[in-house]
Amino acid sequence: MTELHSPAAARERVYEAFADRNQSFEAAVESALVAGMARLDIGIGFLTRIEDGTQYIEQAVGDHAAIQAGKQCPLEDAYCRRTVQLEGQLSVQDASSSLEVSDRAYEAFGFGAYIGCKIVVGDDVYGTVCFADREPRERPFSEAEELFVELVARLVGRAIERRAYEREQAERTAQLKAEKRRFEGIAENSFDIIYRIDTAGDLTYVSGAVERVLGYEPDELVGNSFATLVTDGSIPDALDASDRLLDDETVQGLELAFSHSDGHTVTMEINATAITEDGTVTAVQGVARDITERKERESELRLRRRAMDATEVPIILADATKPDNPIIYANDAFQSVTGYSDDQLLGNNCRMLQGPGTDPEAVATIREGIAANRPITVQLLNYRRDGTPFWNRVTVTPIEDETGTVTHYIGFQQDVTVEQRITRLVELLNRVLRHNLRNELTVIEGYTDFVDDPPAGMDIQAKIRRPLRRLVSLSERARELEKIAKTAREPTRLDPTALLSGVADRHRTEFPAATVEVGVDTDRDICAGIELETAIDELVTNAVVHDPDDETTVSLSAHDDGDWVVVRVADDGPGIPPMEVAVVEAGKETPLEHGKGLGLWLVNWVVTQYGGSFQLSAEDGTVATLRLPAIEVDQSVEDAARRPTALLR
Repeated sequence: MTELHSPAAARERVYEAFADRNQSFEAAVESALVAGMARLDIGIGFLTRIEDGTQYIEQAVGDHAAIQAGKQCPLEDAYCRRTVQLEGQLSVQDASSSLEVSDRAYEAFGFGAYIGCKIVVGDDVYGTVCFADREPRERPFSEAEELFVELVARLVGRAIERRAYEREQAERTAQLKAEKRRFEGIAENSFDIIYRIDTAGDLTYVSGAVERVLGYEPDELVGNSFATLVTDGSIPDALDASDRLLDDETVQGLELAFSHSDGHTVTMEINATAITEDGTVTAVQGVARDITERKERESELRLRRRAMDATEVPIILADATKPDNPIIYANDAFQSVTGYSDDQLLGNNCRMLQGPGTDPEAVATIREGIAANRPITVQLLNYRRDGTPFWNRVTVTPIEDETGTVTHYIGFQQDVTVEQRITRLVELLNRVLRHNLRNELTVIEGYTDFVDDPPAGMDIQAKIRRPLRRLVSLSERARELEKIAKTAREPTRLDPTALLSGVADRHRTEFPAATVEVGVDTDRDICAGIELETAIDELVTNAVVHDPDDETTVSLSAHDDGDWVVVRVADDGPGIPPMEVAVVEAGKETPLEHGKGLGLWLVNWVVTQYGGSFQLSAEDGTVATLRLPAIEVDQSVEDAARRPTALLR
């Protein structure tokens, strides 16, 4: 028996072949096949790969035309068909008489003797390792020979697994090297800092941008802890991010403060991911972007926003790039003046503040300014959310971007209702006084013609005194109205029952023939000034004095209506002249319409001074309706008080 025919030597040769890492897989397989052929005293050895029902010859030793590397055949035509079905090896002493070999396989290859074993890689059949000879064997394969073939198959399977692993590792290494080259190429040309950190927290790579951003050479930092660059205040956040990354989480948009080499602080935004191998985190790579200037701009913008929010000047911003210039911002002062909330304002146009009394010419002036992209200031009548009118001085200014394109409009509002109330009241007083003075002087002048020669029975002095008294009375009423107008607005809590009862009691005493009734159907108080009593007193006096019948009946009542308490003063007199009603309802006097007195204007002034409204009707007597802000039991005066509304249009 030669050395290779020795079972021990053959096994040793096979073990050595696959243990030698310097030897290629193909060389190891060839050595194993040669050793097997010698051990089994057989002429052919080969390795197959079976895939999709086809047998591929990968390596072969021996002289057989059909058994050569690269040859293939259907598995149904191969001796290996039965081999891969068995758990162990298949050995055939004489294939011509064996039921394990099909006629097709025998005709295709003509092996007399055959022994083979399937190769399993992982859980899958890879192929077979086989030994065969043209001639049948004189004796069956021994158990030792069968075990030898199984050993070769097992070692080949392990070698295939190792080869696949090494190929995968080689491909991965090549991929990592290529990725590293690409990564470093991108990193060195990136405006941001690209870095890698090992699991201990030390920097293994830092791109050149670090010199520009933090003032360090990259080589100075490699090998040092990432945490040494972070300011003390940011270390807790940095450590928390490190823990998350080591748990294979992603960190995005983390803002950390770093120390520049010269000592100043640089704010950077960190985005990082973990690098894993076989499910284990081996490193961390990320991008650090210098956002110091952005944070400063954001801080400045926040300061401006806080200033806009805190200012008492109503401010809005509108988007000039969108149709209809929708509102995108309204500060608290604007919401307070208009009564609209953010949700009700945002996305809408400022036209929502306009109403029936808004001057179309003022609106057109605003449109012209916007169209010409120039600042514009106008004064117009606007309406709060509850419908009350107020005078608004509006300044609209276009805002341009760096290219000169108008992107937004900023609007500054100023509630000038108080100012306009006084201005227009003065105008009213001047008109009324001029009108009445002119009329009364005309009357007086007419009577002066009769001073020297009065008609019989005419008391000229009395005739002249009457218009003079009317002028004095009108002047006194004007001073009274002026005094009330100049009185500081001081809303307080007024009990409707006490208020109306006080007015009624005074008039019952002064006009005993008149009937003054009081009916209160509300548990709430009125939020207004004490001068409201003067206004109601004026209405009752007018009702009694101007009724030819001394037995006038005046009804004073109060009831709830939503957020308002409605006070009604109704009489059964002849009714107020339609012209007086028209003047009050229109909110202005015209050259053809002049009120005879100032009492109704006094009432209107007081009621609108506290955010209410005043209306008159002349059906079945006169009914004056005063809508005044209600105040709840647990509500403060400051919370319930309403702004003055426009007195005159």
